[in-house]
Amino acid sequence: MKKYNIKIHYLYHSSFAIETPLNFFIFDYYMTSSDPRKHTLENGFISEELIKGRKNILVFCSHKHPDHFNPAILKWQKINPYIKYILSSDIKIKNPPKNYYRLSPYESVNLGDVHIKTYGSTDIGISFLIKVEGITIFHAGDLNLWRWKEDTEVEQIAAEKNFKAEIKKIKGETIDFAFFPVDPRLEEYYCSGGEYFINEIHPEFFIPMHFWNSNYITKKFAELVKHSSTKCLVIDHRGQTFNFT
Repeated sequence: MKKYNIKIHYLYHSSFAIETPLNFFIFDYYMTSSDPRKHTLENGFISEELIKGRKNILVFCSHKHPDHFNPAILKWQKINPYIKYILSSDIKIKNPPKNYYRLSPYESVNLGDVHIKTYGSTDIGISFLIKVEGITIFHAGDLNLWRWKEDTEVEQIAAEKNFKAEIKKIKGETIDFAFFPVDPRLEEYYCSGGEYFINEIHPEFFIPMHFWNSNYITKKFAELVKHSSTKCLVIDHRGQTFNFT
């Protein structure tokens, strides 16, 4: 089995902080608290102290939906002017921060030892493929098979077609850690996108996201795919850390 040196902190919903020996990534951060005493990774928050004391911080936002993007993250540049922002092109900012990279689907950018490639979404925005320090990370944003029961059959067929077309573009990438929606609002279809992604892409680890407070769904999904070669993480609580060092 491949050896890793990475820590993954589940913050909330689709937001994660990822630590490697040389870099610190933050994805789709949107939940804040008025009480700075709560601002710890253990509580699922990013503190000013953490921002101030770290180098090579990259902040990713997959799209403008309020459960994925909070403009408050832009204030972090006042605490640490070296932070880099990698934001989807649908996010409009009047006064962009320094070190700001605005990406659309199927674009690439290299930031030192961090190689970023974007793919599309089946909602709005982008998904991220990141290669860093021998590890490949994929964060899906809102890329998923959004099969809503109230949709017409025609709409459901179109949703599946669009989703599979996007996965086909990703196929061939070797992914170590995949962050992907497992949304309980889809009811019995909550697993459709995740299962298909695992069967087509075969990531080493699958990390469920986009489930708000319904942590139970991660255990349910892990049980569903337990015979797969992909290992699915079970998330019990906000601020949970998975240590692969």
